[in-house]
Formats: sequence, structure tokens, C-alpha cells
Amino acid sequence: MGSPEPVTSTALLTDHYELTMLSSALADGTADRPCVFEVFARRLPDGRRYGVVAGTARVLDAIADFKFTDAEIGQLESTAVVDANTLEWLANYSFGGDIEGYPEGELYFPNSPILTVTGGFAEAVVLETLVLSILNHDSAVASAAARMSSAAHGRPIIEMGGRRTHEWAAVAAARASYLAGFATTSNLEAGRRYGIPTRGTVAHAFMLLHNSEEEAFRAQIANMGADTTLLVDTYDISTGIDTAVRVAGKELGAIRIDSGDVGVLARQAREQLDSLGAKDTRIVVSGDLDEHAIAALRAEPVDAYGVGTSVVTGSGAPTAGMVYKLVEVDGRPVAKRSAQKISRGGRKAAIRRHKSTGTAVEEVIYTVDGPVPDADEYDRALQIPLVRAGQTVDDLPTLDDARARLRRALVSLPWEGLKLSHGEPAIPTLFL
Repeated sequence: MGSPEPVTSTALLTDHYELTMLSSALADGTADRPCVFEVFARRLPDGRRYGVVAGTARVLDAIADFKFTDAEIGQLESTAVVDANTLEWLANYSFGGDIEGYPEGELYFPNSPILTVTGGFAEAVVLETLVLSILNHDSAVASAAARMSSAAHGRPIIEMGGRRTHEWAAVAAARASYLAGFATTSNLEAGRRYGIPTRGTVAHAFMLLHNSEEEAFRAQIANMGADTTLLVDTYDISTGIDTAVRVAGKELGAIRIDSGDVGVLARQAREQLDSLGAKDTRIVVSGDLDEHAIAALRAEPVDAYGVGTSVVTGSGAPTAGMVYKLVEVDGRPVAKRSAQKISRGGRKAAIRRHKSTGTAVEEVIYTVDGPVPDADEYDRALQIPLVRAGQTVDDLPTLDDARARLRRALVSLPWEGLKLSHGEPAIPTLFL
């Protein structure tokens, strides 16, 4: 049996149950009813005090590419997922509604209206899985990465988790990490696609390939120059540092320590490097680091960190827990009332209030058709237009804009909001 014809868009990233709803709505005449869907998180992951919005630009690209070509239609027809009437509708699909949302790099809190999708029921409901799969992944990674960047206190972090997740998730994780403050990535596709600076050094396999550690160091320096980073913990770290400086000279760029008690080892390495005259040689540490380990290393002579598994898996919170809920039909608020999953009806917007000093104090969420909260010069509206009549708006914030936005947002948090310990959200959300 041959392989199925490859799909050419993001269309089949939808879910079966969404097409079931679509088919039923087409059959009973409700498919075109004007609706509003909202993306929000009912709560933050346990122990988190804020979340970071990431993936919005990828959502917009995916929606623009959300077309059911002959390949997708053929797959649905051959498997009898939907009827002929639905197949015809899908073949002509193109999102024609409006989208507003929090820009990338913005902080979010419980019930923040992160994304608002307005359109006919059918055209909006088929986007649910696509939207949530991107926002839940990217925001989880960015939220974890922001905590790590804060813990690093200005020291650069290299994202190096490509071997610890799905190959395409790795590219998205590299982007989300960079948005959240990481300096570079080892993922070359993320570098090509998003312009993120890439960095990397050798692994232990290169060291073991050669007959001696010195031979491996000489080969790397001959190819990369003395400013490269030498991996010194394949055998004995102290011997490795001696050999590295002897081979590269006092101009050696950096050493990397990838195992053991990296805090103690970094301290010993700094003393040894200084004694050998390599006072400008940097120390990079890696090996199962997360935000707590990075914070514990703040007092140690570490110049940079390499982080892999913990960041691409959200450091214990691999999803942001966002949901995509119908909140308005024909201008009428609708809401789910199930216990533990209650939602609030009506299309909503939000402002964030600040003190005159710039410190955020609360997020005010209000129904667009209801009273608008009084605002002063220190308040800031959070949603921006993203799509109008199916077309992405011009001049949306760039990835570098998102990095800058997040830096400003984190500075605005009350000091306790940056703690890594368990606690309440950094600022409260208030419904009007």
C-alpha cells in the first residue's frame, strides 16, 4: 500500500470533532451565524506567577495557509470523515473574519482575553485546534524561558533543546525562547527561518573520536580559532583546562562544563583559568539546567548557560492550558456553566493598570458591549488588531519588538511577581 499524497497546507491540523460540528452546522443552517470565540487560560500552571504570550505570529501564518487543497479534500473523502456538502464548503474555505489579541511578549494572567476570533461559526470553529496547538506550546515555552532569563540576571542563555522534543516543535521552541530573552539557539532551522543568532560547540563524541583530548582540542582550534569553546569535562576537568589553555593560549574564548556539580566546578575552573593567565576565558555550563538551577548559580563565576530539556518542555508545564471558547452568538453572550469550567459570556477586552512609577497593579477585563472602565495615563489597553476581513494587518510587531515588550513588562511587575517560589499571580485580574 502506497503512502498517502502529502498535504500542502495546515488544514488537516484541525480535529475530527471540529469537522463534525461544521458538518452539522451546515446541515441545520447555523454555520454562518456571527460568533465570537476567545482564547484564555482559566489558571496559570501551578507555581507560576505570570504567563508570556508567544506564537501569535505563527498562528497568523498558519491561518493564512489554512486551505483545503485537493490533497486534503481527497484524504477526507477517502476516509468518509464528512459528507459531500461539507467537502464542497471546505474546498472553498478561507477565513474572512477579524482577530484581535495580546501582542507577543505581553504577559497574561488567569482569564486574560489573549485572542478574540470573530466570524461565522463554521469559519471560526475549524481553527480551534490549530490556534490552541500553537499558542499552548509556544506560550508554555516562552513562560518557562522568561523565568530562566530572569534567573540568569543578564547572563546569556543558549537554547539547545532540539534533541529533546519533536523536530518541528524544536524550531518553535527556539523562537519562543529567543522571544523570552535567550541570547542564541543551536537550532539552525530557527536561525534560517527567524533570523535568530545560532551558536554551538562540539559534543563528547568529537572528543572521543580523537586519540587524545589534546588532539581533539588542536583539531577544533585549527578549524574554529582560539576564540572557540572547548568542552573540558570528557575526562578530568582540571587536566582538560590545563590542556585547553596550553593548546589555545591565554586567548581561549570559553570552556564548557556539561556534568557534575557545575557550581563547584565553575568556581574551581575560574581559579584555575586565572592562575594560568586565561582571565578573559568565559565559563559556559550546561546539563539539565532549569530556572531553579540557574538561580542557584547566580553567585558562581558562570558567564553563560546552555539549556535544553527544561525549556523545550516548559520546565514542568508543557502546556499553557489555554482554551478556545464560544462567548457570543448573534451579538448575544453565551457561556459554559459546567462545574470547574465556568466561562464568562460576551466579547471582552482588557486594560492593565499601573502606578505612576510604572508598576502594574491589576488587569481589568470588561465586556465590550458593557461599561468601559475609566482609564488614566498609566493604563494600557492590551489587545491589538491582528486580522481584518481575513487579511493580516500591516506593520505588526516583530520578534525583536516582542523581546523588548517582554523586557518592559517584566520590569513593570511587583518584585514578588518575579519570585520562582509558589504564589498567587503577580497581579490580580478583575472583571467589570
